[in-house]
Amino acid sequence: MVLHNRVSADELRKRLELETFKRVTISFYQYAKIEDPQAFRDQLYESLFKLDVFGRIYVAHEGINAQISVPEHHVDAFRSTLYAIGFLNGIRLNVAVDDDGKSFFVLKIKVREKIVADGIDDPTFDMANRGKYVDAQGFNELTNDPETVIVDMRNHYEYEVGHFDGAIEVPSDTFRDQLPMAVDMLKDQKDKNIIMYCTGGIRCEKASAYMLHHGFKNVFHLEGGIIEYTNKARQQNLPIKFKGKNFVFDDRLGERISEDIISQCHQCGEPCDTHTNCLNDGCHLLFIQCEACAQKYDGCCSDACKEVHALPEEEKAVLRKGVDKGLMFNKSRRKRIK
Repeated sequence: MVLHNRVSADELRKRLELETFKRVTISFYQYAKIEDPQAFRDQLYESLFKLDVFGRIYVAHEGINAQISVPEHHVDAFRSTLYAIGFLNGIRLNVAVDDDGKSFFVLKIKVREKIVADGIDDPTFDMANRGKYVDAQGFNELTNDPETVIVDMRNHYEYEVGHFDGAIEVPSDTFRDQLPMAVDMLKDQKDKNIIMYCTGGIRCEKASAYMLHHGFKNVFHLEGGIIEYTNKARQQNLPIKFKGKNFVFDDRLGERISEDIISQCHQCGEPCDTHTNCLNDGCHLLFIQCEACAQKYDGCCSDACKEVHALPEEEKAVLRKGVDKGLMFNKSRRKRIK
């Protein structure tokens, strides 16, 4: 029984590049009661490994959250495997909007305390009492009303490269911080229509329940998030109100929704919405970088990181010892980083 990957990342990436078939990037989630997350995780890993599924899946007592890559010729078998699980039967599968098939190269399934880290410790909070789903057409209709409040429940670096027209940003790096911030920001608008959205629906669904828990009345959340909205709007020839790129948490780092570029390179300030990670292994800062700056800084976020990146591997290894990765991985807001 195979329950964990034993192959190096380099080898797995090489295997991915050599694949002769197409892959489909899919995401899904479900809030449900899982009695034994570890046992569920192991059974799921064994089933998906046989289908050559790659991706990142979190399992907890409160449910499952998954972003995966499935071989095109195994999609039907994957769907059947998933639907054979009681609480996942018929679950909506969000298919990527802009997909190169290279989103993941390995399968990782982890047991977590929660599928979305929310910081909620109130025993009276109930996910069963959540906002109303709104689909693409309903979203467009509700947002035509100037009294409707649109709330983006993603991190600031996601909002920066793309968001819905008129959406309010809840400026934070973490979902757990955003929840109380959203309540405070909207405390004087409890009787208005409030629509919450996120990438695939998992965060805004929990956020809608949190808002209702705090006395808000007319709370909606976008069904399937930005991904489902875009697919449905295109299928139904509806106006697409999302501008820019939809940030995604895989190797693509984004999928193009509209041609609008609403953000700037963090190094020179030119229009750009391409996220990258600093190539200095002691940094890996996530930031926006244009092609000109990528050449100028060799894919790094600063001259200092460029100098380190150019050093022999032995010297870089010495420098990495003792580095505070919590600081180096910080995604905090900034205009320029050179």
